[in-house]
Amino acid sequence: MPWSEAVTPVRMRRVAVVVPQSGLREALVRIAEQGCVELDRVEEAAPGEAAVRLQRLRGQGTPSGSRSGAPAALAVTAPDLDRLDRGRRFALLAGEAQLEERAQGAVRQGEVAALAGWCPAAQVPLVADRLAAAGGALLPLPVPRGTDPPTLLRSGRAASFTPLVSTYGTPAYADLDPSWPAGLAYVVMFGIMFGDVGHGALLVLGALALRLGRPRALARLTRLWPFLAGAGVAAMLAGAAYGEFFGPTGLLPVLWLSPLEEPARLLAAAVVLGAGLLVLAHAAGAVNRVRENGWAQGLYAATGCAGLLFYLGLAQAAAGLLLHHLAWTVAGAACAVAGLALVAFGMFRATGGGGAGVAETVVRLFDVVVRTGTNTLSFARLAAFGLTHAALAALVWRGTTALAGRGAAGLAGAVLLFVVGTAVSFALEALVAGVQALRLEFYELFSRLFEREGRPFRPWHVPPAEPADPAAKVLPCSPG
Repeated sequence: MPWSEAVTPVRMRRVAVVVPQSGLREALVRIAEQGCVELDRVEEAAPGEAAVRLQRLRGQGTPSGSRSGAPAALAVTAPDLDRLDRGRRFALLAGEAQLEERAQGAVRQGEVAALAGWCPAAQVPLVADRLAAAGGALLPLPVPRGTDPPTLLRSGRAASFTPLVSTYGTPAYADLDPSWPAGLAYVVMFGIMFGDVGHGALLVLGALALRLGRPRALARLTRLWPFLAGAGVAAMLAGAAYGEFFGPTGLLPVLWLSPLEEPARLLAAAVVLGAGLLVLAHAAGAVNRVRENGWAQGLYAATGCAGLLFYLGLAQAAAGLLLHHLAWTVAGAACAVAGLALVAFGMFRATGGGGAGVAETVVRLFDVVVRTGTNTLSFARLAAFGLTHAALAALVWRGTTALAGRGAAGLAGAVLLFVVGTAVSFALEALVAGVQALRLEFYELFSRLFEREGRPFRPWHVPPAEPADPAAKVLPCSPG
């Protein structure tokens, strides 16, 4: 898959399902079985006969052993609703209620019925073949003006990182899908705060156990095992750089720095890394603003091209000051001023003008400048919590070594202290590092990427009680 597709949502097509009215039910059953099409639904539609029966049955209560909450299912041929009612077949009644609701959205003319909806572009041929067997067709339609297609984030290798984005919100269809870059940024930040080879190895072992379906209570989280493994590997790499193996045990040499001995250097490195991540977030945000609204608005947005120019200028000016390079400082300051001027122009253009517009622009511009500085310095928490993790591990190790030299009882106490202390610090710091990395991801990075929320793609999927075509093998819909 080209990288340009890997960082964008699944491409959607507006489609029309056209079938003979006599074959509408069969076509809907096939669409529901495939689970790749989101059909338009009639707003405030009156409930159908199946829905009324289902509601009445649920209101009556259910006897022991009945399955009123069972997943919906569809009968291939139109069932006898009276028979389903008497047999309390909740699943089939629920499927019929959904089918009735979709059928109400059909436009009928003569002997033909048509429904509109959305389908992943890659799945259009597959769905069209399934409909052709029922005498129908799937036809492409132009996207209605002012309507955004629903958003479907890609599955596959980066699927374990997708919850990072979907928890924040659904990106607009025009926006980039930052799942795998955001996942990489998250595990790097987690590793810096949780830097210890031994603790990271425990996370990797936990990921392998999750991959094998252990414990069974967490089986539904199996797809997140690459996420956990990545965090563990990042923690191991950071721990190797710090020389930490279950604390400062001396089993590993310090390859870069010891957090407790060089905190200022670690702090500076964390801020520089944060600045680099913010530059990437600004660049992605600029792409999103242009894709959403075109160059006219993307150029002047604080999270667009103007904001990117302002931040790059600030970064260059700061680097020039630190390196005592006058030309860099002046050039960076000029870029920052130019970017801020473009942001101000865009803000003023969005106001009503006049004195009130100027005042509003000044206040919002001040907020942009302050937020830029605070967001950059916020990444210092990477070093702060990395120091906390190292300090807790050092405290446990010092207590262990102090007890180990006091005879057999002291040795037993040392082992107990090391095990319990490591477990407590591991659990506490893993939770803190996970939450803080998530906070940086959401508030510092995603706030620059996304300005509006999209609508998630929700295909209609109801399995049939028996295959619509026993001779045909239905392949699962995998739009990613």
